[in-house]
Amino acid sequence: MSMEITAWNALYNARHAKDDQRPFSRATLRRIGGFAGPHRRALTWFLVLSVLTALLAVATPVLAGRVVNAISDGAEQRVVITIALAIAAIAVAEAGVNLLARWLSARIGEGLILDLRTAVFDHVQRMPIAFFTRTRTGALVSRLNSDVIGAQRAFSDTLSGMLSNLVMLLLTMGVMLSISWQITVLALALLPIFILPARRMGRRLARLSREAANHNAVMSTQMTERFSAPGATLVKLYGRPDEESHEFAVRARRVRDIGIRSAMLQMVFVTTLTLVSALALALVYGLGGFYALRGDLDSGAVVSLALLLTRLYAPLTALASARVEVMSALVSFQRVFEVLDLRPLIEERPDARPVPAGPVSVRFDGVDFGYPAPDKVSLASLEEVATLDARGGEQVLHEVSFTAEPGQLVALVGSSGAGKSTIAQLATRLYDADGGSVEVGGVDVRELTAASLRETVGMVTQDGHLFHETVRANLRLARPEATEDELWDALRRSRLDDLIEALPDGLDTVVGERGYRLSGGERQRLTIARLLLAQPRVVILDEATAHLDATSEAAVQEALAEALAGRTSVVIAHRLSTVRAADQILVVEAGRIAERGTHDELLAAGGRYAELYRTQFETSADDASDEVRPITAEPVA
Repeated sequence: MSMEITAWNALYNARHAKDDQRPFSRATLRRIGGFAGPHRRALTWFLVLSVLTALLAVATPVLAGRVVNAISDGAEQRVVITIALAIAAIAVAEAGVNLLARWLSARIGEGLILDLRTAVFDHVQRMPIAFFTRTRTGALVSRLNSDVIGAQRAFSDTLSGMLSNLVMLLLTMGVMLSISWQITVLALALLPIFILPARRMGRRLARLSREAANHNAVMSTQMTERFSAPGATLVKLYGRPDEESHEFAVRARRVRDIGIRSAMLQMVFVTTLTLVSALALALVYGLGGFYALRGDLDSGAVVSLALLLTRLYAPLTALASARVEVMSALVSFQRVFEVLDLRPLIEERPDARPVPAGPVSVRFDGVDFGYPAPDKVSLASLEEVATLDARGGEQVLHEVSFTAEPGQLVALVGSSGAGKSTIAQLATRLYDADGGSVEVGGVDVRELTAASLRETVGMVTQDGHLFHETVRANLRLARPEATEDELWDALRRSRLDDLIEALPDGLDTVVGERGYRLSGGERQRLTIARLLLAQPRVVILDEATAHLDATSEAAVQEALAEALAGRTSVVIAHRLSTVRAADQILVVEAGRIAERGTHDELLAAGGRYAELYRTQFETSADDASDEVRPITAEPVA
């Protein structure tokens, strides 16, 4: 390895080191060993090949010196040719060993990345919704990318590099000392000129890199928010384009200036160290030549010393920065383990059983619930804050009890923030109740398998979320094995088949990020089609018609009537006119059920429901004139 390459490597390692001085326990190291376990055999062979590479690298300069001596001594041509062939054989062997070592390195590294990424991905999928509402998506994705790759380097680069460099250093120093201890000592005296600037320059470059990374992160966030459909709309309506552009340009110019300064610092450093290398070689040739002319050293030894010199400085410099590399790798592992150590709040019991066959009921029995405190579901580093918000954990549901019998429609109404959506999330087991029980089919949801609960309970939320994929992919999220006819049947029943047929690519049309290529009503009907395709026995609607105009809402209501037909239903409604036909209406206020009964019973009682109803329809004594038809559990004729 040349001095210039060594200089660049030293700068890279110092520049990318992480500023983290947290202590690392033996437990952390054992966990790292656990991930390395499946790759133990490949690691062993990789280390053996790394040592062999070091041996071959030292052998070539020694043989080169012998060639020079053979020529100087007038040896037979056969001797020179034999040594040359030996050098060629070593070169071929070294190339083969390097290729094999690189293959093993890639196999180990990519395998470790696969293990870590799948472990984190699977773990994150089990986290509660509160985790995702608090976490910055970019910070979480970074754990799956940069930190996982940083951890992988501990095995594929750092570990093997330390061993091979140590072997090469010991062999090189031993050979050089045996040739001339005086020249070796003088060569080592120049080492501080090489190492100390690397550390200082590395720290300066690291600071510049972090500043540039911070600016890039802010610009990335700005672009991500402004380039999304809702963000672009908001900027066009309320934003100040000139100020936005100025703010972005200021940061972009700072990144440019940092890039120029970093490039010059790196070039000055590498040029200086290349000069040091040239001076060291001049010292070897000068002093070695002096000793050779005096007869104290042969000419081949001078050549060997010169070639060995580069093999001495490279491992010394690498080992000097090894601590930085090791600590950086450990920090990456620690950051990955932080995510894996977050305990999922929803755990499936080993003896969990499926939901009983046949029509099912939904029953809440004295349910108390409070959303988990931040320290239970999040990390400050994932929220990109210094400390987690101390608020949270307050009880939001109090002694909630009701039953939706098989085939019944139960409606939840009340003020915003009363706890209606929380009830829906408990029924789908996005969270577990703190007190009391939630039962589906007469069985506590905590005793049911997650797969059977997903098949039994379907939910449509008010935002109608879709992935940036095709219509077909978004539908098959509910049933991957669904046939083409089943897809079109679900679209027909959701009153969306004509629209999809008119699209250029039909079912293969990409709906865009969050489905923004479709209107609000179309997105909602597509989520209802997905629900129809899933064929759940229980349907939960969380204000599925909120934020829609009257025409879109009427179309969605027709689709919902298909979805609710013959199924147990829990409906959270904003428009009270849509739930007049409910078998039971629950008025939720401050986390409690304040009233319950049918539409007529609650109006006659003159309580909170009657007050809400009058507020919505105070301009009309007869709500029959309302354009929106009520949700029913009967099929639409």
